[in-house]
Amino acid sequence: MAAPKKKTIKKPVRKTKKVKPVKKKTVVKRTTKKVAKKILKKPISRKKKIIPLIKKFKGNPIVGPTHNSFWEGQAVFNPAAIVHDGRVHLFYRALGHDGISRLGYASSKDGIHFDERLPYPVYVAENKIEAESHYPYTSPARLVYDTTLYASGGGWGGCEDPRAVKIEGRIYMTFNMFNGWESMRVAFTSIDEKDLSLKKWDWSKFSYLSRPGDRQKNWVLFPEKFNGKFALFHNLDKGDPHKVHIAFLNKLDMKETPSMKDAPDPHTLPDHIVKWHNRTRSAAAPPIKTKYGWLLFYHAMDKDDPGRYKLGALLLDLKDPTKVLYRSSRPVLEPNEWYENDWKPGIIYASGAVVKGETLFLYYGGGDKHIAVASVNLDEFLRKLRSNGNAVFSKKSVVTI
Repeated sequence: MAAPKKKTIKKPVRKTKKVKPVKKKTVVKRTTKKVAKKILKKPISRKKKIIPLIKKFKGNPIVGPTHNSFWEGQAVFNPAAIVHDGRVHLFYRALGHDGISRLGYASSKDGIHFDERLPYPVYVAENKIEAESHYPYTSPARLVYDTTLYASGGGWGGCEDPRAVKIEGRIYMTFNMFNGWESMRVAFTSIDEKDLSLKKWDWSKFSYLSRPGDRQKNWVLFPEKFNGKFALFHNLDKGDPHKVHIAFLNKLDMKETPSMKDAPDPHTLPDHIVKWHNRTRSAAAPPIKTKYGWLLFYHAMDKDDPGRYKLGALLLDLKDPTKVLYRSSRPVLEPNEWYENDWKPGIIYASGAVVKGETLFLYYGGGDKHIAVASVNLDEFLRKLRSNGNAVFSKKSVVTI
């Protein structure tokens, strides 16, 4: 397009220096760390800038790839988190050159500085040979770390995206088993909390929760039972934003969990606008019990800023956790930092959340490559979330978090 003709103006009394126009920077896939630090300094959304209540740690990322490691040399991200023996324990997804997802371990006394990190994986659902034995050899297929073919982290097999809860003295960890795009299932394992204290990784043999052929991911457990039953969160929104979907199980057995008919894959559900988002994805970390209700963070896509994962917040009824009491009217966490755009732009995946003292810590994967943390005073956060009362679902209401 040709530039418009310049108008003739009188010569000013004082000369001014010409300022070169600044080109807009665009987000590109697989950005380098140097470039990524320069992009997305401001939210892409055109909404009025609001100072966030949840603060990201200035020293992020707190855990990154160990580049000379065969099992975690490519990426570490999407951690599970629990508090035990006064420390925060992370079980994170790690990827090496072979493309198998394994779980690494790190711990911290203050929830920010992780001074303990083991040099070996603490859980391996399947080694490469086992994964290959039932991998669906579709075309194309590369059984190595490949961020193009396997865009969700670059792995083709193993255990992905763990979430952890402590129930009656035992640590339960759900995770996604990925063995090709036609085999995505939810599984779980567990360990006695005494073994965690001793760093004795005596995990139970994993069992599937979802059925063969059912494409499922991101199921999470509540950290306590309801009337003696496990509560398994499986769907955020099947059309009614006032309700979430939970299965109550006598035992963690695939025979008792819902099928695709009752728990459809969220990717197959139609888009519709709920508050700030039009694409509801999945539960993030397991729910946290508070005096006002169950606090649940979730992933969704902003209707005014598509293509990026952002974090929302819900407060669910304590006695009937299927009932939504409050919902944040804006994203509570957005991917605007370099480590959230390092190779896969615009990704925040908050699979771990704990309360330590008065502080709520959110642990998340950034850009499918790094682990970061954000924190907030829990009471202040809940006060903001509840401030609109019963009008929370009104189009005019705004919960500024």
